[in-house]
Amino acid sequence: MAKILIIDDEKAMRQAMVQIFQDEGYQTIEAGDGNQGLKLIQDCNPNARPDLVFLDLKMPRTQGMTVLKTLGKVLLDLPVIVITAYGTGRTAIEAMQLGAYDYITKPFKLETLLSLTEKALAQTQTRVSVSQTATTQGLNSEELLGKSAAMAEVFKLIGRVAQTDTTVLILGESGTGKELVASILHNSSRRSRSPLVKVNCAALPEHLLEAELFGHEKGAFTGADHLRIGRFEQANGGTIFLDELGELSPGIQGKLLRVLQDLSFERLGSNQTRTVDVRIIAATNRNLETMVQRQQFREDLYYRLNVMRIDLPPLRDRIEDLELLTQHFLNRLAIQHNFPRLSISEAAFAKLRKHSWPGNVRELQNTLERAVILSGGRILLPDHLSFNQMLRPDLNLETAITKLEQDLIRQAISLYPDRAHEALGLDIATFTQKCEQWNL
Repeated sequence: MAKILIIDDEKAMRQAMVQIFQDEGYQTIEAGDGNQGLKLIQDCNPNARPDLVFLDLKMPRTQGMTVLKTLGKVLLDLPVIVITAYGTGRTAIEAMQLGAYDYITKPFKLETLLSLTEKALAQTQTRVSVSQTATTQGLNSEELLGKSAAMAEVFKLIGRVAQTDTTVLILGESGTGKELVASILHNSSRRSRSPLVKVNCAALPEHLLEAELFGHEKGAFTGADHLRIGRFEQANGGTIFLDELGELSPGIQGKLLRVLQDLSFERLGSNQTRTVDVRIIAATNRNLETMVQRQQFREDLYYRLNVMRIDLPPLRDRIEDLELLTQHFLNRLAIQHNFPRLSISEAAFAKLRKHSWPGNVRELQNTLERAVILSGGRILLPDHLSFNQMLRPDLNLETAITKLEQDLIRQAISLYPDRAHEALGLDIATFTQKCEQWNL
């Protein structure tokens, strides 16, 4: 008969869980605080220890996180499921890093509790150790929020993979928080004191991107009048985040594959092979499996990148998180715009719930900021809410191409002021004409 220890300062919660588990045939032990729970675990013979622990994170005196830290390596053999009443991913991620088996959010359903219990008791004893000194540095600046089942899986994956050097592939639509996840992974890792270097792979054409990633020697091409250190070298000892990975050209894909295989490359204009120590995190909103089938993305590169995959759900698939996210953004906007407090009417929130959110969490944040400004700090009403039209009637192919050319020229001027026309593959006359035409 399995023995379950329940550590919770709320007597009513303990009694309810005891009744549930005893009805299912389990033996139960209770502890009213963290100190008592620790004593029950540490003082008994290892063979008499409980088989599973449910641990409340918020208790007077000894907090649940302290219990996890104190247990240390005991957690390798003793599954602990933490109980939290909060929707922020910070506590969930930290608990997973400290060695918790899983977590459950109040209020929870009976079937969820029992299913998780069966799963934990059936686990093998082959779990990988998670460092007790794991840090949550950087999680305070931005929060990954959610109480939905989909986000619970994301939190658990981040907690388990953050302390490793495993390559991570983050998939999700625009606005779901891929860059935020990459930052949390880096800031929660042993590399957190070293650089996190971010590269937008869609921002530059191939010949500019190669120099950006790998650097170039002085004299490597016309206008290369100085040595340039590439992003991989800048990230040495830390993490490189390759955003919009699905936009890479076949040529760059081949060069990136080599870096993934042995962390080596050559600068443009050099035959000297350089080796770096970097962790690679990549992200895209494209369907890479479909691109592989269409021969638009290298299959070998895809499998090299897809070691650990984190799928971020779109907001429409976790609409139960909308209230939590809305309140979070309103609290932050109140501080940002110096309002005492901000609130939203039921009718306005109902309007938010009906929206499909093609721009996901980023669109929600922008929508609320626009509404707050229009409301002047008063309660948000339906009339204050307006949603961006993702495809405007005046957006046609010619307009899109013109905007792309302007953006690329601006980026080339910024990166290579003395040879922007060469970097873009344009003669000086054409380049000058375009700059004058668009007043760049």
